[in-house]
Amino acid sequence: MAVHWADVYAEKIIREKGEKDPYVCASGITPSGTVHIGNFREIISVELVVRALKELRRNVRFIYSWDDYDVFRKVPKNMEDKQTLEQYLKKPITLVPDTTGRWANYAEANEKDLEALLHQVGVDPVYRYQAEKYRNSEYAEGIRTALKERDTIRDILNKHRTQPLAEDWYPVSVFCTSCNKNTTRQLGWDGNYRLSYACDSCGNEETVDLRNTAAVKLPWRVDWPMRWEYEGVDFEPAGKDHHSEGGSFDTAREISREVYGYQAPVTFQYDFVRIKGRGGKISSSSGEVVGLSDVLEIYQPEIIRYLFAGTRPNSEFAISFDLDVLKIYEDYDRCERIYFGKETVSEKRREKERRIYELSQVGEVPAAMPYQLPFRHLCNLLQIHDGDVNGVLERISEIEAQQRPRLEQRAQCAWNWITTFAPESFRFSLRSPDAAPLELEKEEKQAVDETIGVLENFQLSDDESADEKRLGEALYSVPESAGLDGKSYFKLMYRVLIEKDRGPRLAGFLLTTGLERVLRILSVYR
Repeated sequence: MAVHWADVYAEKIIREKGEKDPYVCASGITPSGTVHIGNFREIISVELVVRALKELRRNVRFIYSWDDYDVFRKVPKNMEDKQTLEQYLKKPITLVPDTTGRWANYAEANEKDLEALLHQVGVDPVYRYQAEKYRNSEYAEGIRTALKERDTIRDILNKHRTQPLAEDWYPVSVFCTSCNKNTTRQLGWDGNYRLSYACDSCGNEETVDLRNTAAVKLPWRVDWPMRWEYEGVDFEPAGKDHHSEGGSFDTAREISREVYGYQAPVTFQYDFVRIKGRGGKISSSSGEVVGLSDVLEIYQPEIIRYLFAGTRPNSEFAISFDLDVLKIYEDYDRCERIYFGKETVSEKRREKERRIYELSQVGEVPAAMPYQLPFRHLCNLLQIHDGDVNGVLERISEIEAQQRPRLEQRAQCAWNWITTFAPESFRFSLRSPDAAPLELEKEEKQAVDETIGVLENFQLSDDESADEKRLGEALYSVPESAGLDGKSYFKLMYRVLIEKDRGPRLAGFLLTTGLERVLRILSVYR
């Protein structure tokens, strides 16, 4: 029995679509701006189902369509040279320049930025560029069919409209071949391939042939079902906005059946992704975005996959940049331990966690459990060593050569989080041994002096856990001897070491820092 939602949908596709070779799974978006992490939910959801189908020994083609022949309607806030871009409003986004100068046009810049990242998280679809398809007139027959069935399409769309479409409405839009804007009116159609239009912007009038023009395209609600039939799509999810009653999926399903004679693909509704710890609503067109690149700065690729694989698509969840980052890493590490039998749970929980772990991996599942360096502890180590990733990892003798790249990646993510998003209360840096001593009361000076004595006489063993317990017990005797309460003593030690009122558990912190280094910092009080 399937234990994961991706497996459930893989089985449903086979059951409803019958045996096929290949099964076609699809996703896509208009590259109107930076593709945000909410859009990524659809991409990774399809990839997880694709992986589940492949594991059932089915041949699968994963198509990702860039709807880059859509109209440039709005200049996002985060774009450079807005005045230049405003001149291209109402034109196809492939004709809008890339103001960064990196790519041939605006659409391509957004496409290539994401394509470069998707491979890192184990997503490798076949890309479809719709501007290229339309310009090559590959959809001529699909457009002709829509024109022939325009009354049927209008009736379907009018079921869900408060303002009915006009009797002379055409299920196409035309980019003027003179000014490239979509400010056109259809004047007539010959019942075959020739379509006439007039442009309200430049006054151009002409008749084009669907078989050799780049000017004509279908509106979204007709284009979508046309491409289902053209590509033979078997599975495509959509967001809750598209799946609302009377939304684009409802109309596309009916148009697909009644106009193109094709049964709509298996689908599901996915919910929104919230961002926690950064603020603002994510939107490509407004420029208020958190993209995959931003998330990869903080999370390892397999943990990004884990977030989506571990959440049902119809459940909203948050990608955190605040202290919850610690919990997300801890949850993933626990999932990994359960997979490798290092942590005991119920059989039902074990099967669930094992499948989530498998789907979280970018490539093959590791043959043996990777070395785990807890994220919280790693953050402390990095702050103790001023962000020196190599210095931190070189101090851990148990790390094998093949384990190092993954740990380097985790360490870099940890340092990025510490320096960019970690709350001030979590951050610290050790005082320099050359720094002037803080002003201390008599009892405080005595407590520091006695702490120095404890550390000078402490003998390290090969058992780190036992060492931490012994040192903790030794330190607990210091405040009473110096005339301080325990709370005041610990606050004192954090002040003299990191100039904070609190910090990591003291005994472990001192051992991790290194007793010699701690003694150099404290020596100014003698």
